Amino acid sequence: MVQAYILVQTEVGKAADVALNIGQINGVTQADDVTGPYDVIVRAEADNVDDLGKLVVAQIQAVSGITRTLTCPIVHI
Repeated sequence: MVQAYILVQTEVGKAADVALNIGQINGVTQADDVTGPYDVIVRAEADNVDDLGKLVVAQIQAVSGITRTLTCPIVHI
């Protein structure tokens, strides 16, 4: 299992809608709108890195109102 935080920037005034829509995607365990340089922080999981990439590119980035994402895989050191 691979987990990651995805930091999302949105169009002005779209953070709450984006968080709500992302939160409904299978594989997303949490999606919160926040303040700061990013508008939404998402926690997601997938079976492997390839599936995580597909989740981000094909589903999360397809949500209307997103301008940029940054994926941060979780590592256990």
